[in-house]
Amino acid sequence: MILKRKKGLIVGVANQKSIAYGIAKACRDMGADLAFTYLNDALLKRVEPIANELGSDKIYKLDANSDEDLINLKNSLEKDFGKIDFVLHAVAFAPKEALEGEFVNTSREAFNVTMQTSVYSLLALTNAVLPLINEGGSILTLTYLGGPKFVPHYNVMGVAKAALESSVRYLAHDLGSKNIRVNAISAGPIKTLAASGIGDFRMILKWNEINAPLKRNVTIEDVGKSGMYLLSDLASAVTGEIHYVDCGYNILGMGDIAKDEEGKTILAWDKDK
Repeated sequence: MILKRKKGLIVGVANQKSIAYGIAKACRDMGADLAFTYLNDALLKRVEPIANELGSDKIYKLDANSDEDLINLKNSLEKDFGKIDFVLHAVAFAPKEALEGEFVNTSREAFNVTMQTSVYSLLALTNAVLPLINEGGSILTLTYLGGPKFVPHYNVMGVAKAALESSVRYLAHDLGSKNIRVNAISAGPIKTLAASGIGDFRMILKWNEINAPLKRNVTIEDVGKSGMYLLSDLASAVTGEIHYVDCGYNILGMGDIAKDEEGKTILAWDKDK
């Protein structure tokens, strides 16, 4: 059991179809004891059954934009766990209107909300729980190809993911002297609650499935295994990395010309497909 006697904090699990759930389950399967957070009462109803399924009764309220919640989280973790060995940060948000239309029309408010929730929350969470992380510990966050590359409809979230990936590198440098690693997983598109707000998402899924070298889309089980690896001692010399788990799609400069069931050409920018 690779993670036996290891303790981890899972921040941002939404339901059993979320990437965070896939990673949490893989860690639990390898012996880890887990604690979970929830944003509000509505999400508690989703998180509590997941925590129970994965053998945990440690569930804490956390709005990652609240300094008070972060302090309370640190105190609760210290009381219940003492020290922890890893943290999964799976927090991101952009107003729906900021994922529609053109990026150039993003409002100042939508930009600030997206950056604070999707990027600064990693720094805030790290600072809050850093005193509790054992030497040799690991921090993992989630990103997407829309950060370093243009992806239709990703808009301000793409800019946020680019900033998040840069934050991973700077945090990896800062925490390296404490022997704490910081990495990110860039997963391919998956049908999750977070992805539901992205326009033409079914088209994106189909395009990736046809063009990825492995000719399929990634699953939360695929990402879960990679996440478990990065959070465990198996990745003891890996830090500051953006680890792609996307069936190889990120290596492409241009995909194959795809055909639908009727033999018509499918183009990523064809919104009628």
